[in-house]
Parts: sequence; structure tokens; C-alpha cells
Amino acid sequence: MTTTTPTTSTTPNTPTTAPTPGTAPTTNGRVIALAHYAARALLEGVLTRHGATFHHSVTLRYVVISGGSVGHDALVREVVGSLKVDASVVRDVIEELTATQLLETDPAEASLLRLTKAGRELHDVTSAETAKISARLYADIPPEDLAVTGRVLTLLTERANAELSAA
Repeated sequence: MTTTTPTTSTTPNTPTTAPTPGTAPTTNGRVIALAHYAARALLEGVLTRHGATFHHSVTLRYVVISGGSVGHDALVREVVGSLKVDASVVRDVIEELTATQLLETDPAEASLLRLTKAGRELHDVTSAETAKISARLYADIPPEDLAVTGRVLTLLTERANAELSAA
């Protein structure tokens, strides 16, 4: 009879043992959190090199997916909903992005904020760098596993948001 011994890690801030094949844990909050924080640390490494924060990235991304400009209140609502932070935190982030000329008031419509050229460039370069990291992280994971994971995480997010709304 053979036994497998977990591998030991000497990297700070990582679990001290890795599951061996066949011993992977069931999905739970800790497993999800460990994956999130490991991936986020990689993202924040990219962002730090470019003088940005995670909050900056989430805020700029929403402006990008909104077509390059968005109403101030809508931006605050969306980022609050994504990050689960107080609106004052998001308003401060918007002020930082405006002060560093990554966002600006849209001259055609004063109620809108839009990306500046520098804001678009920051988003594009950090997105390209993180896409390479994501490709490595997701490599060789079967598409059907990714589809199941996506459905499960979406359901968990919906349920958690419902709990937050009811609180």
C-alpha cells in the first residue's frame, strides 16, 4: 500500500500543504477565498507596477464596459455593488482617478465621467498583462469544469447578494 504525503510550501502567505490528487477539498468559502486572494495578489502585482490599485482597476473597468463614459451615480452604485464597500470609498477612488487624470468629466455631458487617453492606456496595459496570467492559471482546465465552476460561483454570488440585501 502506498501513501501520498502533502507537499510543503515555504512561500509566505500560502497554504502549508497542497492537496494530492483525489484529495481536493469540496468547494467552500475557504477554498473560494484562497483562490480569490491568490489571483488578486497576482493582479495587484501588475497594478502596483503601474501605480494603480485594485479599486482603481474595478472602477476603470466599469467605465470601459460602459462604453468609455458613465454617469457618476451609476459608477458609484456599480462599484459599491462589486466591491461591497461604502459609497464614500468609491467616491474617493473616483476623485483619485480624476486627480491623476485617468477619468474626467465628459465635456459633452457634465453628468458623465469618461476615460482619458491615459485611463484607457492604463486599463489596456494592465488588462493585457493580467490576461497572460489568467491564461496560465486557467490552462488545461477542461471547459466543462470551468462552466460548472462559473455556474456555482454565480449562484453563490446571487445568494450572498440576496442575504446582504435582506440584512
